[in-house]
Amino acid sequence: MVKESQIWNWLESVSDPEVPVLSVVDLGVVRKVEVSESGTKITITPTYSGCPAMQVIEEDIRRKLLQEGLSNLEVVTALSPAWTTDWLSENGRRKLKEYGIAPPENEVDKSLLFSKPIVVPCPNCNSKETKMVSEFGSTACKAHYQCLSCKEPFDYFKCLR
Repeated sequence: MVKESQIWNWLESVSDPEVPVLSVVDLGVVRKVEVSESGTKITITPTYSGCPAMQVIEEDIRRKLLQEGLSNLEVVTALSPAWTTDWLSENGRRKLKEYGIAPPENEVDKSLLFSKPIVVPCPNCNSKETKMVSEFGSTACKAHYQCLSCKEPFDYFKCLR
């Protein structure tokens, strides 16, 4: 019988289809791995309930684990508790920044309510002189920003809690 730790290692090689530098483990989408005599059960949680990438993620997980020899496999989706950006690993946050996407700051953007926007540092030059260009970037979970120092555009992975 394969060990749970081995399955977690295999899942590290399954990439998020929207941000391919992140694994599904980095992203925090894989919530639980259960190994028993009767098979293996993987529990995943979408970053938001309408995330279009979840079907691809589930298929990629199945493909990887079948490739590794697991035959009795169940992948289930759990919507509760809801995913938050707190579930991103530190390694994932580092990978986002290296990829050119600002990782989530540790505060939810309440600027629409209180008119004080959060400061999103540029992932390229680390300047805090940035501005939001659009509330939605390349996907619904990202906003589009521009650095006022180096002038580079970048996505910001929104903080969700």
